[in-house]
Formats: sequence, structure tokens, C-alpha cells
Amino acid sequence: MILYNSLGQTKQEFVPFTEGKVNMYTCGPTVYHYAHIGNLRTYIMEDVLEKYLRFAGYDVNRVMNITDVGHLSSDADTGEDKMLKGAKREHKTVMEIAKFYTDAFFSDCEKLQTASTTLSR
Repeated sequence: MILYNSLGQTKQEFVPFTEGKVNMYTCGPTVYHYAHIGNLRTYIMEDVLEKYLRFAGYDVNRVMNITDVGHLSSDADTGEDKMLKGAKREHKTVMEIAKFYTDAFFSDCEKLQTASTTLSR
């Protein structure tokens, strides 16, 4: 399998660090609001890559984090915290917002039949 290495800006053959095993880290959803189709496209692509690696015979260990907890509303890390903004918008605590939108994300993954539904919470 040939992949594009954005760091080196070259196409390279995929070679895992450990023969036959792939450890795969992927960024997770934003949890201060619903994921939209553009967000979900990313998780579908990650799912396709994971499924291909399994099809190719690799033992895949995939980890996904939950993102944007404590992330400010601007990419420059200025402005209001996204979680606080969501909590204020919905009159809930930050943890209630995080749980609600994390659950909504996994529900979306189930509808899309992605491997994200098998990730541990």
C-alpha cells in the first residue's frame, strides 16, 4: 500500500513498525455540538483505512480521542472556550455537554456502520 507522507511530501510504501501489527491513532469528534457531514467524512475515511488494513491481514489496534474539551473557539487559541460556550448555550454543565455530544457521535457512527462503534468509551 502506498500512502502520502505529508511531512516528507512524498509517496511511500506503508511499512508498520511491528510486522503484521498496526497501531492507529485518530483524532476524535468535537463534543460541544453535533458532528456535521464534513466531520463525519473524516471518521468514514479512518474507518475505510482501518478496514483495508484488516483486510490486508494486519492486526489493527485503533485509538480515538475525544477532542475540543478545553479548546478555545478560535484556532489561534483566543476567545471563549468551546465547551463553556456550548454549556452556556444549552444551560448545562460542561460534562453534560461532553457526554451528550459524545453519545450523539457514537450514535451517528452506528448509523454509518463505522468501526468507531466498537471503540471503548
